[in-house]
Amino acid sequence: MADTRILVVGAGATGGYFGGRLAQAGKDVTFLVRPRRAATLAERGLRLHAPDGGTDVIAARTVTAGAIDGPYDVVVLAVKAFALDAALADLAPAVGPETVVVPLLNGMRHLDTLRSAFGERAYGGVCVVMTTLDRDGDIVQLSGVQRLGFGPVSGVPAQRVTEALSGGGFPAEPSTTIVHDMWEKWVLLASLGAVNCLMRGTVGEVNAAPGGTALALGIAAEAVAIATAAGYPPRTEDQLRATVTGRGASTTSSMYRDLVQGLPTEADQILGDLVARAAALGVPAPLLAAAFTNLRVYELRRG
Repeated sequence: MADTRILVVGAGATGGYFGGRLAQAGKDVTFLVRPRRAATLAERGLRLHAPDGGTDVIAARTVTAGAIDGPYDVVVLAVKAFALDAALADLAPAVGPETVVVPLLNGMRHLDTLRSAFGERAYGGVCVVMTTLDRDGDIVQLSGVQRLGFGPVSGVPAQRVTEALSGGGFPAEPSTTIVHDMWEKWVLLASLGAVNCLMRGTVGEVNAAPGGTALALGIAAEAVAIATAAGYPPRTEDQLRATVTGRGASTTSSMYRDLVQGLPTEADQILGDLVARAAALGVPAPLLAAAFTNLRVYELRRG
């Protein structure tokens, strides 16, 4: 039987990491990228820098929009949430009647878009990894935490999808509760991102300041209340509180790291959508709303 063909849309900090590890393990992986990224990968290879200082250089097969040669078996969608529409246009020729699409986007808004486009073949997905791109376009892993979860909105994940996404040296876990899993990650990301971005500091710095811990717990409580009202109460509430109140912790969210670098953020998808759902559900969320407004001011200044 031929290898399962995997198309990873995006070779940035997330797609490049998980796709790179799968390619390193011998999976049939192609990255759909922009021409500039394709040129960088052709010149330097896909470089993964581990927390222990080690570096792996992986030969990455790439394709650009317009050059896709037909459907793939699994499409892993790993772009920023605000780039979803452009990515869907680019990947359209890669999706056939049997293709499964696994998104690794933040928030929940994208799931409705994907299900409208692909029906039951649009899975949910959750990834946990702390990575960033350096000036050379290399992927820097900031901690050893790494995990991938995936599954259909209802039902059992197909074995071929599980086999395709396993074996990369990280836990790849099929889930029958993927929507709940996604809500849990969303609550964590929104809480952490609001703490970092509103206060412009790491978790440790915020909690070292007067009132910082009370603020962090208040933000987390709002996010938990919204998820609970939506029918997805977090099953890891203690872990959430520990994450946002860690004394001395250097923890930051990807949204905060983008802000520090002057890049676009996923404020609309991570905070704006959550605040909108809070309003629809009648759940007060003044701290999350303040963090969202703060980031919208930042985006307006960026132009």
